[in-house]
Amino acid sequence: MDFNSFECLTFDCYGTLIDWESGIVAALRPVLDAHDVRISDGALLELYGEFEAAEEKRSYRPYREVLKGVVVALGDRLNFRPSLEQISSLPESLPHWPPFPDTVAALVRLKQKYKLAVISNTDDDLFAETAKTLQVPFDWIVTAQQVKSYKPSRNNFEKALQKIGLPQEKILHVAQSLYHDIVPAQQLGWANVWINRRSQHHA
Repeated sequence: MDFNSFECLTFDCYGTLIDWESGIVAALRPVLDAHDVRISDGALLELYGEFEAAEEKRSYRPYREVLKGVVVALGDRLNFRPSLEQISSLPESLPHWPPFPDTVAALVRLKQKYKLAVISNTDDDLFAETAKTLQVPFDWIVTAQQVKSYKPSRNNFEKALQKIGLPQEKILHVAQSLYHDIVPAQQLGWANVWINRRSQHHA
């Protein structure tokens, strides 16, 4: 792959730039502890992935509501009833999810050579808070809220291509999730790089 042939790098955000597993565990652990639920981090994240995907397959609604739905589904599966405050705690925590240790420095370096874009399954206001922790201004931001669908829908990538306005062969997509990003990017013929974020939570 000739990296000099690309003009724009598009990134998934949560899971690729942001350590969302640590953020999710930190947000949900107090909820589970309050209801005396014992479950490993790995099992918790597997349930999160299952419930988030199910919520996103429904007719579009804001990501804040998707995250609330995940907490409700978690309660249903693990036999507890979360309070309204506990249901809201997951989306409220998202702006505080930390970047991976290498993220900011890498973005600063890449910004010197490439245009940068984010294609993220989130709401505009939630990403605006996350963007402060990433510290590098993005040339384009494409959220699920803007396009009214969630990756792996091809619509998110097609709308991003329209917004960026560069030929597809000038764009390289960078992501951790095979399901949400790499598979649809490959199906659409986008050049892509998979980032292996091995999780300590699955150890």
